[in-house]
Amino acid sequence: MIEDLGAPRAVVLLSGGLDSATALAIARAQGFEVHALSFRYGQRHAGEVEAARRVARAQGVAYHRIMSLGLDQVGGSALTADVPVPKGRSEKEIGRGIPVTYVPARNTIFLSFALAWCEVLGARDAFIGVNALDYSGYPDCRPEFIQAFERVAQLATRAAVEEPEPPFRIHAPLIRLTKAEIIRRGAALGVDYALTRSCYDPAPGDEACGLCDACQLRLKGFREAGLPDPVPYRSVPTGA
Repeated sequence: MIEDLGAPRAVVLLSGGLDSATALAIARAQGFEVHALSFRYGQRHAGEVEAARRVARAQGVAYHRIMSLGLDQVGGSALTADVPVPKGRSEKEIGRGIPVTYVPARNTIFLSFALAWCEVLGARDAFIGVNALDYSGYPDCRPEFIQAFERVAQLATRAAVEEPEPPFRIHAPLIRLTKAEIIRRGAALGVDYALTRSCYDPAPGDEACGLCDACQLRLKGFREAGLPDPVPYRSVPTGA
């Protein structure tokens, strides 16, 4: 049974990475009763689910649900199939094209589950930590995608048909921020980034590889924010 705390409810997609942890903190700062939603989807970096547990506990969410999906049965990504994770790419290479770490339709699927849970909770707000500046070129991290899915929410739910006001809102508060700006925003809100994990190919001991796109973008963000990254790394590129 989920206790009614009186505040408006929101579902926050929580991967365990720094972006989603920051989005969660923003939702809480805006006064929402946060219900966090994480997924085991067959990802090779499954340690992020434990990171999501840590973040949810630290930020005091009302409820944290972890769901299992079989996206590894679909494959097509270095995160869900036996495909090497790219390492040591330059900033220019990271910003060009759609990398093999893209998981087909992942954010569409995740937001669909978030929307379903919103209907059950009586919530009209969902948060996702996508970013369109310092990211790896994923098509489902763009503003156009968020706007399109918000339109889907108005058309495809009983709640919106029976009671169109207030409309469903898909919040992407980080979408136009650099990684450094995201980190500064989260730090100001008290996010403990030591609890988060972003690496696509972590070592068995939970050390981040330091060389995949996610690690390099994270390290760049902390460097530009003028803050140390508190997670352990197996290897840190020169200048990071």
